[in-house]
Amino acid sequence: MSLSRRDFLQALAFASAGGMSLQSNFASAQTAAQQFYDLPKFGNVHLLHFTDCHAQLLPIYFREPNVNIGIASQEGKTPHLVGEYFLKANGIKPGTRDAHAFTYLDYVAAAQNYGKVGGFAHMATLIKQLKANRPGALLLDGGDTWQGSGTALWTNGQDMVDAALALGVNVMTPHWEMTLGEKRVMDIVNGDFNGKVSFIAQNIKTNDFGDPVFNPYVMKEMNGVQVAIIGQAFPYTPIANPRYLVPNWTFGIQEENLQKTIDEVKAKGAKVVVLLSHNGMDVDLKLASRVTGLHAIMGGHTHDGVPTPVKIKNAGGVTLVTNAGSNSKFLACLDFDVKGGKPVDFRYKLFPIFSNMIPADPAMSALITKMRAPYEAKLSEKLATTDGLLYRRGNFNGSFDQLILDGLMKQKDAEIAFSPGFRWGTSLLPGQAITREHLMDQTAITYPYTTVTNMTGEMIKTILEDVADNLFNPDPYYQQGGDMVRVGGMQYTIDPVGAAGKRISDMRLNDKAIDPNKTYKVAGWAPVSEAAKDAGGEAIWDVIERHLRDVKVVKPVKLNEPIIKGIKNNPGMVALK
Repeated sequence: MSLSRRDFLQALAFASAGGMSLQSNFASAQTAAQQFYDLPKFGNVHLLHFTDCHAQLLPIYFREPNVNIGIASQEGKTPHLVGEYFLKANGIKPGTRDAHAFTYLDYVAAAQNYGKVGGFAHMATLIKQLKANRPGALLLDGGDTWQGSGTALWTNGQDMVDAALALGVNVMTPHWEMTLGEKRVMDIVNGDFNGKVSFIAQNIKTNDFGDPVFNPYVMKEMNGVQVAIIGQAFPYTPIANPRYLVPNWTFGIQEENLQKTIDEVKAKGAKVVVLLSHNGMDVDLKLASRVTGLHAIMGGHTHDGVPTPVKIKNAGGVTLVTNAGSNSKFLACLDFDVKGGKPVDFRYKLFPIFSNMIPADPAMSALITKMRAPYEAKLSEKLATTDGLLYRRGNFNGSFDQLILDGLMKQKDAEIAFSPGFRWGTSLLPGQAITREHLMDQTAITYPYTTVTNMTGEMIKTILEDVADNLFNPDPYYQQGGDMVRVGGMQYTIDPVGAAGKRISDMRLNDKAIDPNKTYKVAGWAPVSEAAKDAGGEAIWDVIERHLRDVKVVKPVKLNEPIIKGIKNNPGMVALK
């Protein structure tokens, strides 16, 4: 079912009229809805895009980071801008609905005012409206769809597969999907998705003969124009995630192969060529400068909500580079006007999805309710209450990460704790109950094992240096798109612009210098080694559930963040007062 423009705007007005974000009169609600969600048709090639939803089917809270540091050539440039720097660069007025969607500014007050964001049922309504006046429009899924929630974990991704089919996804490329294992991925691609969703990745090949595992691209005719979508899976999957889950496949950026693929689709008549990427935005920006023939890269992985495409010049012309945020919070619409066999103009809009302004699609709502029903009691069980804001995103730490670190040290009687710099995970406002669903939103992975290891001070430094080089290497091709490992118990100093192996200094535990030769008891979770899996450590959610039941009320968390040097006045970092 599609909605007419008039019907859609009227529905938006009714949906928003009851929200705290708008005056409770129809006229103002209608105006706000029209300003936000009425996008006139432009051109003749239409692409809708979401990415990194991390299995969030229902509306949620999600706080954008106040620390997203860019170094070297990326300092002070998109996507490494936060807060007021971000607003200024993108022409967004402070205190507006857009300012709340794209930044951390006044987060709690703004979230209480504007309400939750995202939700597949609300996204479905917006997709139907955009498609209604865009014949042939394709819906692109940038990956990290089948992982990130309790229900996705417990159903082996099936709830998200069913939701994606109901949403009308046409094309998809993967990352965290691979943590379900090769067999499960192939079962979905050859079963549920067969003839319905093109699952594409030009950079995944077999270990033995280097054969393509998936189709590298898909071509579609749209309004008389040949359009090619090329897939780019996360290049570092076997490094960032367990290798044993994808033992027979290789990944990588595959720049040369990508260029060959672009040339191939153009030889077959493609007039618009788009890369559906899960590289992360910094990698995409570099890639766009080195390959020719791409009109756009619609990217994901780094969870950057980027309202203005970055135009990258290369030997063949200009490539638009975008990134569409995370957690079902955004939907992108890219329209090309193709004349004379080439795009001559474009329009791009990244919509924040405010769930109290968009009516929920009834069919999608019913499907979500049905899929969640067997798990509802388990999901909704209250474990504790939070007195402060809990969130994850940020280069060095987040308050929910700190809660996990504190729980690991307490429950495992450890001096130090490490927690991965995952960028997925929803937020909770002060006063909210912490349910099992919220806990699973932070921990739901297929390798949840906790570890307790005796590490020398030298080994601890090596780990921190390795992760720091991943995050702050000046060459984006050596970055993997996560955030810094979260550290509990000990303090350290970091110089993001320092040389490899020399970024970490002044490591201390209880104000005493870490001895490189001394052994320390370190707790952690999410190990990528098969040996750790075989050891069968307790699942992280069981450890933190026990901790939450013990504390009952989580007081406002003081972040254990490093001392950061060498980046004074960097617009990718704002210290919170």
